[in-house]
Amino acid sequence: MPAAEPVRAMFDTIAPRYDLLNRVLSLGIDRRWRRRTAQVLAEAGCERVLDVACGTGDLTLALEDRGLAATGVDFAGNMLARAHHKGTDRSAGAPAPAFLRGDALRLPFRSGAFDAATIAFGLRNLEDRGAGLIEMARVVRPGGVVAVLEASTPRTQPWRAVYLTYFTRVLPLVGGVISGNRDAYRYLPDTVLAWPRPEALRDEMSRAGLEDCRYELFAHGAAALHTGRVPGAADD
Repeated sequence: MPAAEPVRAMFDTIAPRYDLLNRVLSLGIDRRWRRRTAQVLAEAGCERVLDVACGTGDLTLALEDRGLAATGVDFAGNMLARAHHKGTDRSAGAPAPAFLRGDALRLPFRSGAFDAATIAFGLRNLEDRGAGLIEMARVVRPGGVVAVLEASTPRTQPWRAVYLTYFTRVLPLVGGVISGNRDAYRYLPDTVLAWPRPEALRDEMSRAGLEDCRYELFAHGAAALHTGRVPGAADD
């Protein structure tokens, strides 16, 4: 798993072009996946949500748009600066979520402070993803939800062949040119291709102490939304 300091430096470097690259490289459908994550949490009755490794705040804002009270936390200062700007630049009357600096492995919140914790395309960047899952579960109340939105790899043809060609050839080239950081967009396909299959991540979430772990695939398996519940009775 990647070391924290190089990852922090990499994301601080690419922060100015990060949102543009997300839209270009995902053809804009990453927004749909974030909206679906917010929908799942709203339908589960969650109200207070912590968005871990929030980056520039796309998921945090999607949660707010769904009517949830969202807090974003990230350890990369330049990414947080973008998130703050987007939060305060919203349409008049829309609530601005809180964005705080913090480490996903040592979250600065009391146990059980939230109804749910999310992480979108960030779990694979943690030094210890098992510890990250445990820490996310710690800050969620009994009966609450931990949600992981992450890239995956399609298994069936022709989607797998198209995806692998795009991810290993097109994405590093386009991402490197737009961002000015070729290493960052070689890192992305390397970490995604090394990522466990959805069934394996579901089992990791179970080993982290979560219950009712399940997943939903998007775009023929190019991404997956994993959810698990923190053991114990829900608040009355």
